[in-house]
Amino acid sequence: MSGTSDGAGAVTATPAAGVQIPEEPPPHGLGVSLPPADAPAKTEGTFPYAADLWAEGLLWAAVLRSPHPRARILSIDTKHAVEMPGVRVVVTHEDVPGDAGHGRGTADRPVFAKDEVRHHGEPIAAVAAEHPDTARLAAAAIAVEYEVLDAVTDPQLAFEAEPLHPDGNLIRHIPLRFGDAEAMGEVMVEGLYRIGRQDPAPIGAEAGLAVPRPDGGVEIYTASTDPHTDRDLAAASFGLEPEQVKVVVTGVPGATADREDPGIQLSLGLLALRTGCPVKLAATREESFLSHAHRHPTLLRYRHHADADGKLVKVEAQILMDAGAYADTSADALAAAVSFSCGPYVVPHAVVDGWAVRTNNPPSGHVRGEGAMQVCAAYEGQMDKLAARLGLEPDEIRLRNVMATGDLLPTGQTVTCPAPVAELLHAVKEAPLPELPKDAPEAEWLLPGGPEGAGEPGAVRRGVGYGLGMVHMLGAEGADEVSTATVKVSGSVATVICAAVETGSGFSTLARQIVQETLGIEEVHVAGVDTDQPPAGPACHGRHTWVSGGAVERAAKMVRTQLLQPLAHKFGMSTELLQINDGKITSYDGVLSTTVSEALDGKELWATAQCRPHPTEPLDEGGQGDAFVGLAFCAIRCVADVDIELGTIRVVEMTVAQDVGRVLNPRQLRARIEAGVTQGMGAALMENLRTTRGQVRHPDLTGYALPTALDAPEIRIVKLVEERDVVAPFGAKPASAVPVVTAPAAVASAVRAATGRPIGRLPIRPQAAVAQVVQQ
Repeated sequence: MSGTSDGAGAVTATPAAGVQIPEEPPPHGLGVSLPPADAPAKTEGTFPYAADLWAEGLLWAAVLRSPHPRARILSIDTKHAVEMPGVRVVVTHEDVPGDAGHGRGTADRPVFAKDEVRHHGEPIAAVAAEHPDTARLAAAAIAVEYEVLDAVTDPQLAFEAEPLHPDGNLIRHIPLRFGDAEAMGEVMVEGLYRIGRQDPAPIGAEAGLAVPRPDGGVEIYTASTDPHTDRDLAAASFGLEPEQVKVVVTGVPGATADREDPGIQLSLGLLALRTGCPVKLAATREESFLSHAHRHPTLLRYRHHADADGKLVKVEAQILMDAGAYADTSADALAAAVSFSCGPYVVPHAVVDGWAVRTNNPPSGHVRGEGAMQVCAAYEGQMDKLAARLGLEPDEIRLRNVMATGDLLPTGQTVTCPAPVAELLHAVKEAPLPELPKDAPEAEWLLPGGPEGAGEPGAVRRGVGYGLGMVHMLGAEGADEVSTATVKVSGSVATVICAAVETGSGFSTLARQIVQETLGIEEVHVAGVDTDQPPAGPACHGRHTWVSGGAVERAAKMVRTQLLQPLAHKFGMSTELLQINDGKITSYDGVLSTTVSEALDGKELWATAQCRPHPTEPLDEGGQGDAFVGLAFCAIRCVADVDIELGTIRVVEMTVAQDVGRVLNPRQLRARIEAGVTQGMGAALMENLRTTRGQVRHPDLTGYALPTALDAPEIRIVKLVEERDVVAPFGAKPASAVPVVTAPAAVASAVRAATGRPIGRLPIRPQAAVAQVVQQ
């Protein structure tokens, strides 16, 4: 052996030639960057997604969708489609044996339109044929006679318009009243804000396979993120008992929302039941854009009151959310928007009214940070206006008002979880700013618009802006948040059975780490998800990190007790005096030392456990109530270069500080934060599903711009505050939604700083970023 110095006095041994050094075992357990088990298959292209599925005797499905945003259906003629060679069956609303309506929040959405279509792309009929081209040709051959009606596409007109749905146009109104409604401040600023329709834009379009069962039921293989809810919706529509329908979750190719349009699953199941054959559907990108839910377009009017020192006195707000044709989860999104309408700031008085209404626009639903993202862009715009009015720096006005643990939300709920908002803001404020680009030809690509852009370096202004955001974790307003998990140990292998869908959030990796940490077993497998398992709930609001991770932890601890009890009894001590580290069981005094494998001695151990956080309550008629289990916070500083003549924008850097409770997997956490920031930047600068009188324009990835690797800025995570939430398993907080909420507000703030323009619309249009001095 030889040795080398590292320059600090330490000597590092290096092996002599031919000497074999045993490899160190890979790290495992909580707090390490354990790679996902499915990473090799996904990178090699061998991971099975729903679009890859196959079955003997397969038929192909196609769906006929409405070309109108609103029309009365006078007749549907399927004769020519049925007579086409290779077509097995055509189904319409007349062929739905069970409940005609479905929906995640409210069952107000028909499987197939019956008397009226209410949005562009609504399903009218479905076809099963022997070839995918035949199915599409047959769907196009279905003759539908429409009476086109005037579409209501402005949510402000929905209040006075004729009812677009039997349930009316108003889905929910929340009038929040907190403190003294008559309070006034010495300084007042107003603002009008509009947030566009962001699409979740999953990597893979919706797809699925339905297989009939001998007992008259059906199995549906699809990328569901909430399989038990999808099963119940399908069973009700099919007129079957829930146990006759099984949903098997396939690989999920990206999920930043509910992921699936349940209507696709319902069409597939009906076709499989009618034909007695397996039926597959792989949606086109256009169908995906037309069918699944989008972020709620929102109109917000704000008035902020403050004293002469910049301390907030009162916030007044009106929030109008466009739900599209059906309710979906709009009531929940509105509750989040109204509750967080004042942001992570101490506000003594608040008067907020929020409405969610039906229109003939595309459907809206759950997308990361729904409700919270829209109001964050508005209240942060107001904070910038207050700073300008009072002659304060944007960061200073925020520091004078940030909330902390023990403060009240405008819903009257006390913030009991860690709320290190000031610490987060200080961290991004004090981080070094990026260097200015060199004034040289080789740095032209740094200009907004890139090397082929028309801009001049002299027209570029750099702006620095801030955003503070917050989201709630888990469901709200009395939602029963529960998940069940089973942990089995056989030999030296552990298996986790939990219906928590791996959507890219890293739950499967986290489940492995929990079992490794608790039981000291390195080889841990996570079973596939289907509805034969107990429910775990939807994969949104970071639920699975908290609720499903908590269930896995409890089950693993129960197995741990089963493992250690015989040893503890044998040596006359309690199990608390035994510890498991790196696959070894030792006692506090060193008397006992054995391996986990030896202690198991061929036995199979298992346990099932549930995790159910403390209950919440609905908001009352005044918008008051303890509606949320916990909160997460984020601060982002954005540095952006703006060509004030052309209005082109380049985000140079996003500096992030976030409260995460506890870092469970550093690499995975960083990836989630970076992805959230990039998605939020997309909402700020380019993502907007455009419509003309309810008609979706360019429903494809050519017409709908997404940020790519070339658009993504430098993302610097300067601080992760690990102040553990005592009511959360492991003390961790979900990480991906809050940067999505905060990033758009930070980008808008930076563009305001560079241009002096108010920037009240997202995504930011080029004409809005042209500086005032240029227009004069």
